[in-house]
Amino acid sequence: MMPTDSRQFTVLPPLSLYIHIPWCIKKCPYCDFNSHTAGDHIPEDEYVDALIRDINSELPNVWGRRISSIFIGGGTPSLFSATSYERLLSHIHAVLPCLPDMEVTLEANPGTFEQNKFSDFRKTGINRLSIGIQSFDDLQLAALGRVHNGLEARRAIDMVHKAGFDNFNLDLMYALPSQTTKQAIRDLKTAISFKPTHLSHYQLTIEPNTFFHTHVPEKLPENDLIWEIQHESQQLLSNAGFQQYEVSAYSQTARQSQHNLNYWQFGDYLGIGAGAHGKISRADNNQVYRVSKLRQPKAYMQHAGQAAAISTQDDITPAQIDFEFMLNALRLKQGVESELYQQRTGQSLDSIEEKIQLAVTKGLLDTSQQRIKPTEQGFLFLNDLLLIFLQEDENS
Repeated sequence: MMPTDSRQFTVLPPLSLYIHIPWCIKKCPYCDFNSHTAGDHIPEDEYVDALIRDINSELPNVWGRRISSIFIGGGTPSLFSATSYERLLSHIHAVLPCLPDMEVTLEANPGTFEQNKFSDFRKTGINRLSIGIQSFDDLQLAALGRVHNGLEARRAIDMVHKAGFDNFNLDLMYALPSQTTKQAIRDLKTAISFKPTHLSHYQLTIEPNTFFHTHVPEKLPENDLIWEIQHESQQLLSNAGFQQYEVSAYSQTARQSQHNLNYWQFGDYLGIGAGAHGKISRADNNQVYRVSKLRQPKAYMQHAGQAAAISTQDDITPAQIDFEFMLNALRLKQGVESELYQQRTGQSLDSIEEKIQLAVTKGLLDTSQQRIKPTEQGFLFLNDLLLIFLQEDENS
């Protein structure tokens, strides 16, 4: 195994900030995120107080580094008021240097009780929304356990436009129970008609620790139908001017999610909030570590800002970091510049030359033009490509 002190960071990665809001009106049966059903009262003020303490406790780990993007996810962050986000974002700007005009994204779910908030969110400095539509079909939405219907989804997107957001994402699922190709394409055409700048178009998957895992929906599409939906969807998106830049992400020109790009390019990010995860590189000891916070909101609020709020903290060893890097970077259709490997891992690209050449020989990886990128075959069979880097790590 490569010794720890063989790593050396000549430049630290960009730094993003992720903020987790853990409450939802109702837990969706397919959701494996850290979300909790909201009761009659959400302790909004207390939770924002906890977030501020959490941010303050992280400052020594990132002195002098600027925040390049902020993403407020959940849960359903749009349950909180604009007043809370104004207080939180004002504190962030007071204690952390931020890039001018940085992307600040808020996840929101449709529902008439939220739509009048969009204009107020815009005034706080939130300049991008990510709307959890999933489908415009009422029967499919009911099967997914969503609390909105198709009409509310349409109204919510109209309100996004009226509130002045010129940059927003729509989340859309396909391969839903009993869904036909025609139905999936109709959903996608509806989404495109609202002129989003970004679409997250992803297949329904059954994840462990979800209701669907123990109560699998009937009539899930077969693989051939899933492939047909995916193929026709990609053609439709391309014709509409959307470029696929990641496995499930499509954007108009220059409208990629800057926050998610930082993840996939193995950048750093602070994780603030109940169950939030972070990744930080340190130039003083040339180490990279991951940290997560307590998942239960009550326990998190009690301990936020203290060491007791940390659930796990693990170093990413030199023997693990090549797989960690590739796990993210190879999700990007155009991969990354070769020099990014040394910058983000602190290790020379020569240290994984054998793995790279094996992937190239198998026709899964392209290293021409100073880039590391999956071939068309590698992008289609991404798990096979990643296995090359994982297997050798396990044998290190």
